[in-house]
Amino acid sequence: MLAIWGLSIVVIFLVLIMSKKVTPFTSLVLTPVVIAIFAGFAAQIGVFALEGVQGVATTAIMLLFAILYFGLMLTAGLFDPLVHFILRVAKGDPLRVLVGTAILAAAISVDGDGSTTTMIVCSAMIPVYKKLGMKMMDLAVIIIMANSVMNLLPWGGPTARIIAALKVDEGELLRRLLPGMIIAILWVIVVAFLRGLSERKRLGIVELTPEEIKNLHVNEVTGGDHAEGDKLKRPKMIWANLALTSVVMILLVFGGMAFIPKLPAPIIFEVAFAIALLLNYPRLKDQRQIIEEHGANVMHVITMVLAAGVFMGILNGSGMSEAMGVWLADVVPSSMGNHWALVTALASAPGTFMLSNDAFYLGVLPVLAQTGANYGFTAMDIGVASTAGQAFHLLSPLVGFIYLLLHLTGVEMGAWQRTAAKWSIGTFIIFLVSMAVFGGVRL
Repeated sequence: MLAIWGLSIVVIFLVLIMSKKVTPFTSLVLTPVVIAIFAGFAAQIGVFALEGVQGVATTAIMLLFAILYFGLMLTAGLFDPLVHFILRVAKGDPLRVLVGTAILAAAISVDGDGSTTTMIVCSAMIPVYKKLGMKMMDLAVIIIMANSVMNLLPWGGPTARIIAALKVDEGELLRRLLPGMIIAILWVIVVAFLRGLSERKRLGIVELTPEEIKNLHVNEVTGGDHAEGDKLKRPKMIWANLALTSVVMILLVFGGMAFIPKLPAPIIFEVAFAIALLLNYPRLKDQRQIIEEHGANVMHVITMVLAAGVFMGILNGSGMSEAMGVWLADVVPSSMGNHWALVTALASAPGTFMLSNDAFYLGVLPVLAQTGANYGFTAMDIGVASTAGQAFHLLSPLVGFIYLLLHLTGVEMGAWQRTAAKWSIGTFIIFLVSMAVFGGVRL
């Protein structure tokens, strides 16, 4: 009976999300609460929910300060030299322009926000593409492919939800995913190179003067108060910000340095954000502006993680999650169970395309993990396997920022999805092979 109640929670949650009757936050919180009352757990809902929220608190803190930190770095202009360098090197060569697009999109995507990546990369590159007569389809495809890979960083959407749902260590998860991410980014650059060769053959190379390149970059597409944004730029702090960000990434990946002990990811970002604020914006007025400016991006993510804590707390505390896992193990053939990580990886492709990350990772993944445990797969194994579908997730019409990308580039959604999916098959295969070779996952 517990399995039936648990499946009811998952199904109702998915239906509400897909029908857009309520927000994901509302569905995550109220669906398990209402079902738990009918299932006879009314007196224990508070205990279950609080345990779940406490379990995701560390993830919420990490996301809070990670988003604030990278938002500050973008505002301060850490990535501006890279933008200028790519424009200078690319000049009028379509091949260089496309490879530069891939590198820039990957670098900007480090903040985990697709909207930011879209605005910055389109702002820098659309004038160049128009000047040279290049295809906007290539720009839209390269941006989404790079963002799909970098979105797997622990503060990105899917990975944060995996951490919240399965309670896995963010450092170990990143170490398992990182080799595949590096190879996948190289694949994105290869795709850009191949498309660049085609565009170079079609258009040839146009010689642009330094003045023309400078004027191209002035042509912004992001809008906003440019004068106010310029006031917050900190070009003199580029090297200090780069050094600080490098230390943060080393600590996250390797767990420590010679003179710095191992620190939890939330503390790394909290301390780094405090240092970055002090270095770049010593005035209290500027500090408040930075926090307020990037706080809106933080709130949506944090509320979703805390809501996921309630959802998972009730499923786990009541025993429903375990019961669903046992039920699935009974109905799944044992031959398939021995390849449950592969089943999860394959299911994640249509799963994360047809469902939101919230629906798949918070509603479906825990059940897959519980089932996998019966076949000897750890939660980390299933979590790593579930990331394979991210190769296609950002092509889903459920992803909000793609409409901004399509609007700015002017490409048609169906054609864009077909073109990007063709190249993203390579990303998917890379993820599969890497999780087996480097991620320790038994497929």
